[in-house]
Amino acid sequence: MIEPAMIAANSRNFSGGPGALPESVLQQIQQAIAVVPETGLSILGISHRSAWFADVVREAEDNIRTLLGLGSDYHVLFLQGGATQQFAMVPLTLLHNRSAAAEYIHGGYWSGKAIAEASRSGNIKVVWSGANDRFTRLPAAEELQLSPDAPYFHYVSNETVEGLQFRQPMGLDSVPRVCDMSSDFLSRPCEAERFSLIYAHAQKNLGPAGVTVVVVRDSLLQNSPTDLPGFLDYHSHIKAHSNYNTPPVFAIYVVLLVTRWLLHDIGGVAAMAHINQRKAELLYGLLDQSEGFYRGHARPADRSLMNAVFNLATPELEQRFLSEALTAGFHGLAGHRSIGGIRASLYNAVTLAAVEELAQFMTDFRARHA
Repeated sequence: MIEPAMIAANSRNFSGGPGALPESVLQQIQQAIAVVPETGLSILGISHRSAWFADVVREAEDNIRTLLGLGSDYHVLFLQGGATQQFAMVPLTLLHNRSAAAEYIHGGYWSGKAIAEASRSGNIKVVWSGANDRFTRLPAAEELQLSPDAPYFHYVSNETVEGLQFRQPMGLDSVPRVCDMSSDFLSRPCEAERFSLIYAHAQKNLGPAGVTVVVVRDSLLQNSPTDLPGFLDYHSHIKAHSNYNTPPVFAIYVVLLVTRWLLHDIGGVAAMAHINQRKAELLYGLLDQSEGFYRGHARPADRSLMNAVFNLATPELEQRFLSEALTAGFHGLAGHRSIGGIRASLYNAVTLAAVEELAQFMTDFRARHA
């Protein structure tokens, strides 16, 4: 059995990833590691070629389509390689023999990684960069000079490192819209039908590391190249129903459990968004009322509901904050190595109660050290 202390530690996991998992899902995982009731086998030993696993994949696909409000013209894939592999697969597929430049927003650390990888495969144009502003803000739609002839337009919906999040879909509806939603996928409604391809690795809101969800419109792939290596060809994975090679059975099963939780326990992504909004408002309200003791990184209009990034007056005070937070049972609050500071990630499974406890700790810490 999962002990109460273990559940409390999970609920206080504010890491940028892997993130917390819902308590009910953890209970089911514990059972499945011992034995999946329908099979009599541990989830760690079930064949990826079994009829049971085919049903798991099929239900997980259907659940994600339902949560996003999409029809059968979208394929749902469960791939490996993380978002990093998608940084390469997207341009390999969509820039083949194309002279026009794909257009990218450079909104932060992870979009910079995507741009560097895509530039290996074809012509890339950065239509906006937040580098001069130290990635403290995102562009408004009117700031972008976009081409209607671009092969595709790419951006990262939520920058986990800097704590920035777009409020609405960016780009032209006439150009295929490709988005890395790794850190806010299924955390809110996203008008998914306006996207041609969405990808999201699982270890933020969906499950453990090891599987990446790709949602791709069928028409996007009609003219894709036929000479790609099989593992890097979306068609291969579509034809095999995400079973082209040995897939991460355990990770995909956990994704299924999380989608069931979102559908049946939470009530869908709109209900999840309401919960996430309340968590973010609580934490950002504390930052704003701290009279500069806690200093938010992102411009308020662009603040992420998933990752609250902030600093204290000195690196020494930040280290004291992290040390006392860990002693108090709050995990994963160190900022990304590229910018330091503090980061509280408020992914779907982080409860409002856990955020309230963190807010109380922050209030007490300020009283002791202001």
